[in-house]
Amino acid sequence: MSTTALPTPATDGELADATSSDAALRRFLHGLPGVDQVGADARAAMLGTRSIKAASKEQALDLAIRMVDLTTLEGQDTPGKVRALSAKAMRPDPTDPTCPATAAVCVYGDLVAVAKDALGDSGVHVAAVATAFPSGRASMRVKLADTADAVAAGADEIDMVIDRGAFLSGRYLQVFEEIVAVRETCGPAHLKVIFETGELQTYDNVRRASWLAMMAGAHFIKTSTGKVQPAATLPVTMLLVEAVRDFRAVTGRQVGVKPAGGIRTAKDAIKYLVMVNEVAGPDWLDPDWFRFGASTLLNDLLMQRSKMRTGRYSGPDYVTMD
Repeated sequence: MSTTALPTPATDGELADATSSDAALRRFLHGLPGVDQVGADARAAMLGTRSIKAASKEQALDLAIRMVDLTTLEGQDTPGKVRALSAKAMRPDPTDPTCPATAAVCVYGDLVAVAKDALGDSGVHVAAVATAFPSGRASMRVKLADTADAVAAGADEIDMVIDRGAFLSGRYLQVFEEIVAVRETCGPAHLKVIFETGELQTYDNVRRASWLAMMAGAHFIKTSTGKVQPAATLPVTMLLVEAVRDFRAVTGRQVGVKPAGGIRTAKDAIKYLVMVNEVAGPDWLDPDWFRFGASTLLNDLLMQRSKMRTGRYSGPDYVTMD
């Protein structure tokens, strides 16, 4: 039985009623069943022990590469670094044309135009962090301007951060309305909503934030900015995956999941893919519905992929270090 299933079947109308006032939204979110943290941790640990066959591992490595949002979010980022990252996203392994491209390049808004120009018509998306990332501490006017600037520069996807202070204070409707406003400002761009789960304190809050964001229209729900520890963990990501599965069962609308921060090895990435398949099913095993936010994960995926093809590990200069 799901740890996040609604206590009774809900309809779209009931979800709409739940957002009619702060009190109604609080009743709905706090009416969701509590998460058994010990049980969730144990299940995630069990799923993390699953092994896959060699042929499946090859497919999993390529799928994980296709799911990477190759990310640079540092104050020292330069146009040159973004162009180099974009080249790597399009051709992760220049020696092997069969190696797939990544899903996206994720940058600060002022570097969106650089990434967009570098990526051209490759099909690799440009994702931009917005809404006063990573703190989320700004007025709505500033947050919406931040989003609009990134979209105008060509961003295909916007990664926004929620106001954790408002959420933890129980001002759920404020957070809901901010997500709705940002989504409207995104226009055709897809919206990923970042919770910063390391600051949400409890698994119950993670589940509540997941439902809140999905009800507000998020295309993806995302664990972390990568700037706060702990960032993505398997148990927390499992809660997000359970939430999107249950949300689709209620509404018919599918929402994606993006763990970000701290996922550095191919072994860990495969654990996440196994968990997604076991918890939500193969519908989510697609870059349209599951992403890894990472800066160094791609390097290990490429090293392991080379090992599968050649039977040996390549030298340390086989991949570029980001």
